[in-house]
Amino acid sequence: MLEIKDLSVQYGKQAPTIEHFQLSMKKGEIISVVGESGSGKTTVIRAILGALAGGGKVTSGDILFEGKSLLNNSKDEWRALRGTRISMIFQDCGGTLNPIRKIGSQYVEYIRAHGSQSKQEAWQLGVSMLQKMRLPDAENIMNSFPHQLSGGMRQRVGIAMAMTFQPQLLLADEPTSALDVTTQAQIVRQMMELRDNFGTGIIIVTHNLGVASYMADQLIVMQYGKIVDQGTREDVMSHPTNEYTKRLLAAVPEMEGERFV
Repeated sequence: MLEIKDLSVQYGKQAPTIEHFQLSMKKGEIISVVGESGSGKTTVIRAILGALAGGGKVTSGDILFEGKSLLNNSKDEWRALRGTRISMIFQDCGGTLNPIRKIGSQYVEYIRAHGSQSKQEAWQLGVSMLQKMRLPDAENIMNSFPHQLSGGMRQRVGIAMAMTFQPQLLLADEPTSALDVTTQAQIVRQMMELRDNFGTGIIIVTHNLGVASYMADQLIVMQYGKIVDQGTREDVMSHPTNEYTKRLLAAVPEMEGERFV
């Protein structure tokens, strides 16, 4: 479904932020990308979405989605692709919502921008998606402002919006980092249900090795813009090849000799 070949990304005249990044992903697969801040994790998924900020550009390599290069997409092609076949969940979905507009107004506008639904049909679709995210009283949430919802509820709204058109690929940028542990667990379970119910492939960027190892079919460890370890979850967790990965694993707490990943 998705293949990234020898990708390098550079911002202006700075040293490359990403070098020689490789990835091959099947339908319904979950890939976790872990690493410290500044390792290039978010740049990878922004490159996939064609949304590199601050003058960033792909300097070499290719990104193929269902056999077609994304690097040559026109603005119209990106408009048709984003939010429908490829969607993204941001670190703090509350920050992407307009604070002076109700959730329902924003959700209806989002649906109608990508589809042909009437306002009433879009409203009902929004309510249905919020219910699938196990949000209580979805009608009330549609009539609420973002600040009236908790962080976990706003994050669920963001996931619901991203999943409205049942995308083939979901990009998740630190989707649990701003949440308490209980809410993190709920969000992780719901994301995995999306894969099980819709066959959605997920690339999740995270600092949390526990979340990464729990969700992932493939695990990628990055440092200084390069992949330092890559393989199945079992391979990377049990047989890390790089010292950085070994240090990451060593930093995970243990209890009675059992590590929490």
